[in-house]
Amino acid sequence: MLLRRLPDPVPPARHEIAASYIARLARLHGLDISALWRCVTEREASGGMRRVVVPERLAAITGRTVHALAGALPELRTPQPDWAMFRHQPQPGCRHCSAKHPGGEVTRIMPHHRYVCTRHRLWICPSDADGHTTSLDALPEIVQAQRRHLRILQRHGWAITYDAVLTAILICGQLWSLPESENGEAWQDWVRRARILIPPDKAESGFSVARLCAAVYPEAISLAALFASPYWRQQAQKASWDRNRFDTEVARRLQQSDRKLRMYEFRQHRYNDPINYSDPIDHWAAVTSRRPPLSPIYVHDCKRQSLRKPTLRVATQRSQQRHARAFDPSHRAGEALIAHRHLATVFRRAWSPFRAYMPPLRG
Repeated sequence: MLLRRLPDPVPPARHEIAASYIARLARLHGLDISALWRCVTEREASGGMRRVVVPERLAAITGRTVHALAGALPELRTPQPDWAMFRHQPQPGCRHCSAKHPGGEVTRIMPHHRYVCTRHRLWICPSDADGHTTSLDALPEIVQAQRRHLRILQRHGWAITYDAVLTAILICGQLWSLPESENGEAWQDWVRRARILIPPDKAESGFSVARLCAAVYPEAISLAALFASPYWRQQAQKASWDRNRFDTEVARRLQQSDRKLRMYEFRQHRYNDPINYSDPIDHWAAVTSRRPPLSPIYVHDCKRQSLRKPTLRVATQRSQQRHARAFDPSHRAGEALIAHRHLATVFRRAWSPFRAYMPPLRG
């Protein structure tokens, strides 16, 4: 098949999915998107109905080398990247970064560690129900937390960082779901940020669990740095009556995440105290710290290439609407965050039977 080169073959965006790039090329040249899609794809070799992009055909109509295209489009790389390092659901990125790429919305497959566009101060993960990003101009501590997140990644690698950050966000959600009298002063910062991200007069229309995730992100990164450290994981695995050093370090790091945050008051462990599994940090120290990092339960399927725009399931949309109607940042707001699909991997581990996490007995 002889393919003619397009007059204006704009370059793909970084981490853009192939279907998004092809759709932008079609819009720029006034072509039918489905016709151009069929032109540069073929049915998969297994004989199914799916169509996969042929890199050589896409290179022919853009005048770019396959190597150059694969540098921006992960789905075209050979060998395939480790898809566990990326989120399984494609999403829009920063709207300002995408504005320089003409042809419509840019849909990307984002790495797990990218929560904030630090250049434009926008929250981009997990994506909002309406697909829009959230401005962080009034919350610079969230932008700073993204930079600390990247330092954890450089020190410990993506797998440990992925597990530590999601675990920390889940724990913050669990703490936020407790009454104020049981929660310490981090609760006040989460309420303050939530009221900025979701103004009270726009609570129902502006609510999304993604914004709740942003509210706890600075404290979550402070905890994640501790959870990812081999030394502090070892300290956490000590008996409950000998864990004061770990508890003190957790409190100290939470204090550093916000100067207004005082020392988090942990209960004092006595020699004959049982482990308090209802306390999320105590549960992590006694059980989860002994386990290797979890892999994502959902992984991006590069073969499921489609021009269809990613959308939330109906059940997820109804859940968002239900939480929006009842949203009150000062009353158990973390309950909506705990059950969010973004935390599915660590949420399942938290509710798994305790026996699965007990170390093997030695005779």
